Amino acid sequence: MTSIDIKNKTILITGVAGFIGSNLAKRILKDESSIKVIGIDNMNDYYDVRIKESRLEELSSNSNFVFIKGSIADKKIIEKIFAEYHPEIVVNLAAQAGVRYSITNPDAYIESNLIGFYNILEGCRHSYDNGNCGVEHLIYASSSSVYGSNKKVPYSTDDKVDNPVSLYAATKKSDEMMAHAYSKLYNIPSTGLRFFTVYGPAGRPDMAYFGFTDKLREGKIIQIFNFGHCKRDFTYIDDIVEGVVRVMQGAPEKKIGEDGLPVPPYAIYNIGNSNPENLLEFVEILQEELIRSGVLPQDYDFEAHKELVAMQPGDVPVTYADTKPLERDYGFKPATPLRDGLRKFAEWYKDFYMVE
Repeated sequence: MTSIDIKNKTILITGVAGFIGSNLAKRILKDESSIKVIGIDNMNDYYDVRIKESRLEELSSNSNFVFIKGSIADKKIIEKIFAEYHPEIVVNLAAQAGVRYSITNPDAYIESNLIGFYNILEGCRHSYDNGNCGVEHLIYASSSSVYGSNKKVPYSTDDKVDNPVSLYAATKKSDEMMAHAYSKLYNIPSTGLRFFTVYGPAGRPDMAYFGFTDKLREGKIIQIFNFGHCKRDFTYIDDIVEGVVRVMQGAPEKKIGEDGLPVPPYAIYNIGNSNPENLLEFVEILQEELIRSGVLPQDYDFEAHKELVAMQPGDVPVTYADTKPLERDYGFKPATPLRDGLRKFAEWYKDFYMVE
């Protein structure tokens, strides 16, 4: 592994108004005054844009932050960013997320997750033109969804992941393969991170914990899939950001193989809590924390507002990360207890939506 000192570097973060992107940018700018962060986001309305705007507002007060509104699927914008700012580290978090949305809106996934990522790879490739030093490390978001309905748990990055059960998962697996090809052909150090069910304050409203909160507050029935037998490896946002920051500083080593050609400087890691929680227990803790923070009244009748239903297309019964390689190479393992993370979410939700 090649150590990278991120001081005085220019870092490009795509999807910077997104959940992980904004938290990553905030952390980097807080920790290191010499770093310049270039952020791009198309600010689409896949979910409540006010959340994206509020994340962005927090970043925009920092003079080392430059925001560009645009899509990574727009090749001209990406070429301009690379030509103007010469980022040394690229963190690609822009993507059309969500499993269920990919069933009804496949175009969005092809545009952002495939064409957009291809443009980023091309930007990295041409950063070496004319003998330039170029991008030192490309880090990109993959997803636990690539494991599909893998029967073996915990999920290991050594497992075969050739059977995606959603288009979203297929695009994320494709990203890993494209990154491998570019690493091999152009010697670009790249690391893919398979994130496991990221949650926390100012998170994505399409995630179950957020949607459940909205519905419970409105007095609607929440549906718990697979009759409550789903298990998820819930990973708190600060743990994800810590993992990304560490990975940024250690790139796969460039080596030449016996054939005289580059051995691809390429790696993939899971970032998950490696402690899957039963969905029913998760919802109970969520309800307790929503009552504690005053989002729901003390006498809320939870039983009257939940319904256990069958599995839905594209979903998987369990996600469970084997994080030993991350621990081995970067000395880090996510460990925020679920209740702590949900408490912070509930408090944020109260402040964001319920304080006049």
